[in-house]
Amino acid sequence: MTPSNTDLLEFVAGPIPGPRSHAFLATSARYEARGVTYIADDYPVVWESAHGALVTDVDGNRYLDLTAAFAVAALGHNHPAVTAAIVAQAGKLVHGMGDVHPSDVKIALMERLAALSPGDCSRCFFSQSGGEAIEFALKTALLATGRPHVIAYRGAYHGLNLGALKVGGIERFRTPFAALVDPRASWLSFPDAHANLDEALARLTSEIRATNAGAVILEPIQGRGGVIVPPTGFLAGVRAVCNATGAVLILDEIYTGFGRTGTMFACDREGVVPDILCVGKALAGGVPFSAAIGRPAIVDAWPESTGEALHTSTFLGNPLACASALAVLDVFERDAIVASVDAREPRLRAQLEEFRSLPGVSDVRGRGMLWALEFRDGTLANEVVRGALQRGVIALQSGTEGTSITLAPPLLISERQLDRALELLSQTIKERA
Repeated sequence: MTPSNTDLLEFVAGPIPGPRSHAFLATSARYEARGVTYIADDYPVVWESAHGALVTDVDGNRYLDLTAAFAVAALGHNHPAVTAAIVAQAGKLVHGMGDVHPSDVKIALMERLAALSPGDCSRCFFSQSGGEAIEFALKTALLATGRPHVIAYRGAYHGLNLGALKVGGIERFRTPFAALVDPRASWLSFPDAHANLDEALARLTSEIRATNAGAVILEPIQGRGGVIVPPTGFLAGVRAVCNATGAVLILDEIYTGFGRTGTMFACDREGVVPDILCVGKALAGGVPFSAAIGRPAIVDAWPESTGEALHTSTFLGNPLACASALAVLDVFERDAIVASVDAREPRLRAQLEEFRSLPGVSDVRGRGMLWALEFRDGTLANEVVRGALQRGVIALQSGTEGTSITLAPPLLISERQLDRALELLSQTIKERA
């Protein structure tokens, strides 16, 4: 991406949020279900358009996006090749009958993902949200093993569907609905980079044997939990434990997949092949889409269809989403996106290490272009997110207690844009701390 003169964005034209944002948010408050969008005098803003790493609100203010909109806009917002594919597909077929009369693009995407995924992961199930992919994986593990108990990790985020909540490791999401959630799961502490690897694997082995668990589910790097990076060898160790105990290994790479951590999938760094790989977010460039991709030895536990699918949805294999995903994968291959992320990591790591000296910052951690700044408390992290917005930077609060700020910019953000965003973020921390 060649930066233009607008890359550095001396861009805030008026108050944030501006009057049009306030007006839209007032309407939203009247009609949207409570508990969804948080609204205050200084937060949020209402987006109108976005291109690359730049977001424009309804008042004409522009922002540098350090979130890639929950890591979805990995190639930047409205990447021209992806947009063109969506437009072309919209002129041919927007909706098909995915589990009855499939579209050509659905079948082409399954073939493409099978070739791209680790090891022999080649059986695909398509859905719209990450939580749906997780639920398919959990059902598959039960069919394959007959063992309903699942081992999950505290701090994990796998979606908010009832099935996904069964293995969710963030209490505030699960507790209000505990009466509806299947209790057959155990949670272990997710080891950070300084944890004892042997102890973490021994605890996992013991818990599987004590509960006769049929599956282990985890994120290779916890995303919403605050970008918690486990010790080197942890994923490979978990794979070995699952092999020894007969448990199905489900890796949730909905956040970390497609180049975010410097390899196509985070598990590739240790050469780990999961039994089921769940992906989404970046895959379809912003069109709602997710997939579970598994090894035939596991996924073939499902019976052959007799005309009525046991697990499906109206929009399964949506042609618009499949065409968008194929275009995303074309760009990844053509522009060597994964290699670019890997090459950029040392510079970004060095820049973020300097944040350790800022007041209130207690840790810096991450990999590739997925990082977190840890703050002394959640109040300060929230202040920094709100203050950064006033300066024209969009950042995302995270962590089980809200003490982190996650930085997951578009993978194609220019160096000048990234430098400027980090400069503004640093200024905000100094001011708010």
